[in-house]
Amino acid sequence: MKPFAALSLLLAIATSMGSSVSGGAMAQTGTINGSESTDSSSGGSTLTLHYWQAPSLLVPYLSDGDKDAEAASLSLEPLANYGPDGQLVPRLATVIPTRANGGISADGRTVTWNLKKGVRWSDGTTMTAEDVIFTWKYCTAHDSGCQQRHAFNNVAAVKAVDPHQVRIEFIQPQAYPYSVFTGAAMPILSQHQFGDCLGVVARACAEERLPLGTGPYSVTEFTVNQDVTYVRNPFFHGPQPYFDDVLLKGGGTALDGAQAVLEEGTADYGWNVQAEYQVLRELEAEGPGRLAVAFGSLVERIYINQTNPNQTLAEQRSEYNNGQNPHPFLTFPPIVQAMSMAIDRKMITDQLYGFAGRPECNVIAAPPDYVSTANDTCLIQNITGANALLDAHGVVDHDGDGIRDYRDVPLHITFQTSANAVREATYNLLQDWWQQIGISTDLVQHDASVFFGGDPVLQKGQTYVRFFADAQMFANSIAIDPEQSLFRGLCSAIPESENRWTGGNISRACNENYDARFEQLRKTPIGPERQHLVKQLNDLVIQQGYEIPLVNRGITSAVAKSLRGFKANPWDSQLWNVAQWFRVEPSDRDQGESLGIKQ
Repeated sequence: MKPFAALSLLLAIATSMGSSVSGGAMAQTGTINGSESTDSSSGGSTLTLHYWQAPSLLVPYLSDGDKDAEAASLSLEPLANYGPDGQLVPRLATVIPTRANGGISADGRTVTWNLKKGVRWSDGTTMTAEDVIFTWKYCTAHDSGCQQRHAFNNVAAVKAVDPHQVRIEFIQPQAYPYSVFTGAAMPILSQHQFGDCLGVVARACAEERLPLGTGPYSVTEFTVNQDVTYVRNPFFHGPQPYFDDVLLKGGGTALDGAQAVLEEGTADYGWNVQAEYQVLRELEAEGPGRLAVAFGSLVERIYINQTNPNQTLAEQRSEYNNGQNPHPFLTFPPIVQAMSMAIDRKMITDQLYGFAGRPECNVIAAPPDYVSTANDTCLIQNITGANALLDAHGVVDHDGDGIRDYRDVPLHITFQTSANAVREATYNLLQDWWQQIGISTDLVQHDASVFFGGDPVLQKGQTYVRFFADAQMFANSIAIDPEQSLFRGLCSAIPESENRWTGGNISRACNENYDARFEQLRKTPIGPERQHLVKQLNDLVIQQGYEIPLVNRGITSAVAKSLRGFKANPWDSQLWNVAQWFRVEPSDRDQGESLGIKQ
């Protein structure tokens, strides 16, 4: 796909704020994306999906892992999904609200969604506006552990106009009014099923109950950190899907997922096959599958812990504690800047990612009007400059052991990430480069299922949210409107015991300038000033040393040549249109769409 095509959505929104977009992309109606549907009578058999990062929970509000939102998205639905081009597509709604169609108020403080009539949950009960209201209450309830709670920070109320119309009222006008109940991470939940699960009991309920859904499939069995099985939802409000049932096989490695599709033919789809690109190409060359890559703003990055993770601190380990528990040396920006300067991002990309990666210097890597150029010097490795920077700031090796010291603390970093061959190879490169500037490192690897979806309260130090290391590496994506993701840098978004380790500020950085600029961003309409503020926030994160971006990763999927309907999507779940997937006979493969590598 063309990179950053999603900019068209932002332009459409800007237009819709002042003029009609009737008939345009933002006013689409109908089924998932208005594209092909299949006759279920010609279908049958099982759709097999391979997710090497196995799902841990099927209620995505309680997990910040994409793997859990993906697994839930076959059953749970939002009001609208994001399509591959970043445009919103109605799901439980009949139309995307705009000012032109009366869905957005003149003052930008309310958005009214019209819900499809006749939608039922997978147990046959009716879905109404009350379920939307309940979902808001579910996430915002005290001690719920909702990882999406930030999205509701500016929501004053969610009200039912009638059973099929819901109005969202904001505290202040919204430049981007689609921040809640859109995308796979923010689906609507059944009040009938989870009405008694508000607050601290939310996770226990989610672990005990298979969620009812309105989507094309309903969950029949779920083994935590392993497999999920689904069957057709007889009450689905769209055309019945082609496949009778779905098996999501979880676990193993990214290479396992690629091999299952590209070599063995035992799976129809493999998600996020983050393996060495040469191996993927070899598997694709002769096998029954193809690769598809979607570029958006998924950036592999290093998060720098701004709090002290020393194990001697017991319960205060990695706690922000109102700024009274700073990291002993990683809060000094020149050290992190030197770490970044020592990295050869082109080598990482060329050796490990190939067609599926691009060297990256920003955390906001798309859409293009929001991308800063202030950090482009990171594209050229500069170990000499990194050493000179540390020398100039008195960060030197005092005892001659080859490791620099800062205020008598050796620069030794415990580095964690999920168990993955590409990430381990990346670490090996980083370890060598940092050794050349007097910084030593040790690697800790975690099972991806727990790392991205475990309970941070109970599984201390095993999840990326509550990490007990000095630095950690994984990929995080940016929403189509960067404001939805930049909240992660706010002081109020720091995960800590008081909020049950929810919030997106993984580095635990608190910066008053960041908070002030973000508040200004919230009040600024789409246009050049808003773009400038996004760039300033991005630059502050980089230049203060809170995060080190490495690679803009394409989301790489392995897809059986016999599978049709799959549309790689950098802005939402890869299963966003799974109801339209179908299989063709081998003799018909050359008649279907070509997936191939798209960049």
